[in-house]
Amino acid sequence: MTMLVQEERFEFRDVRSDEGLLPQLQRACEQHLPDGAVAVRFVVTESTASSYQCECGVLSGLAESGRPPIRSIFEFRPRLTENAAQFNIVFLIPTGVGAEIGGHAGDAAPVARMLAEVCDTVVLHPNVVNASDLNEMPSNALYVEGSVITRLMMGTVGLSPVRSNRVLVVIDAHPDELFVNATVNTVSGARAAYGLSAEVVCLDPPVELRAHYAPSGRAAGSVEQLEGLCQVLEERSGKYDAVALSSVIDVPPDFHQGYFDAAGLMLNPWGGVEAMLTHTLSSMYNIPTAHSPMFESREIANMDPGIVDPRMAAEAVSETFIQCTLKGLRQSPRIVTDPQAMSRPGVFTIEDVSCLVVPDGCLGLPTLAALEQGISVIAVRENRNVMNNDLALLPWSPGQFHVAENYWEAAGVLAALKAGIAVDSVRRPLRYTVVETHSETAADVRDERPLRSEESSLRLDPSHVGERCS
Repeated sequence: MTMLVQEERFEFRDVRSDEGLLPQLQRACEQHLPDGAVAVRFVVTESTASSYQCECGVLSGLAESGRPPIRSIFEFRPRLTENAAQFNIVFLIPTGVGAEIGGHAGDAAPVARMLAEVCDTVVLHPNVVNASDLNEMPSNALYVEGSVITRLMMGTVGLSPVRSNRVLVVIDAHPDELFVNATVNTVSGARAAYGLSAEVVCLDPPVELRAHYAPSGRAAGSVEQLEGLCQVLEERSGKYDAVALSSVIDVPPDFHQGYFDAAGLMLNPWGGVEAMLTHTLSSMYNIPTAHSPMFESREIANMDPGIVDPRMAAEAVSETFIQCTLKGLRQSPRIVTDPQAMSRPGVFTIEDVSCLVVPDGCLGLPTLAALEQGISVIAVRENRNVMNNDLALLPWSPGQFHVAENYWEAAGVLAALKAGIAVDSVRRPLRYTVVETHSETAADVRDERPLRSEESSLRLDPSHVGERCS
């Protein structure tokens, strides 16, 4: 049996109110997966108060390959404290969900740079800043693969900053040598221009990536022929610190021009299967990993897309798409999994995370982990996407969950959280203080002066609560 990564879909009902969501979703996922398969990626695509539609990237054939098992993505370690010496955020825009901002070609990088100004460190993933030949991530960013963000939020890995990485670049053995040469020249340019340390391997036969859309509308796909790539990584173990992959993704030929012609209305079909591949490799080898697509043919490479939507313009002018991954991986932090090593000074862990920023409606393990860890979450409404979840329905603690209309407003919420002030104290109207009267002989009585009619018309976050005294 060969290793295969593909999508599985299931529905979870009968949610128990006396138990956290994470263990319930873990059991449901394990019950629905094929025998011997392990989840490498998980998302709730649609939910109500009593049901969850789930889609899962699943790796099968791992045990049969003779390779060691991987730790469950649902493994959870609650943090014991929060490091308040710094204010650090995790900035997440899930790959393949058609995000209005960040769903194209590095078009969330300006947002990342703005948010980075109001925090000490911003942890982000390739989908936020990868823009073909461009990568303008902030200087205080930690660039990690999406599954590493998941495990960071779940408390099972730490991040150790580095000065530089030795990058292993694995390129498809393309039938047209033009594309292999272009990728090698890109690596050589990086070595000459900013001192990248890199080794190049041409993989034959290559990994087979096929893209398609999941029932929810997400970009997904399947990954086959992983064995050769795994052998390359295992034979060179200890000689590299990060892996950059460049390979062909099988999509219908009309997708290329159709994507540019749609002016942002067509969901990028390539990113979903790329994430499935990198999630798998990061989980297996605990090595920073990023992927870039390779053109299928000269005919597609020479296609003139015309003047395109600015969000995808970086893709329209690139020949290899890999420079952004090289720049990101050059200083991507090491992944620390040993609990004792995670406690060493300088290792960034869940204790160092102050806030998670996500597009509204996106519900995956990072958001669920933040809920359980007591970490503040900001959901941004303007970043529309195909996910259909009302995050406000989750059992948040008072003041833990905030809805921002846009990323400008999110930056303001972050500034308030960093300053240690109640977010609603900078809004008007300011609610009257809630007073609870405690009596041993009578039930508690809550007394709050009612809002005037003109006040009630203003938008207020329902998660805000007033000060209490008893």
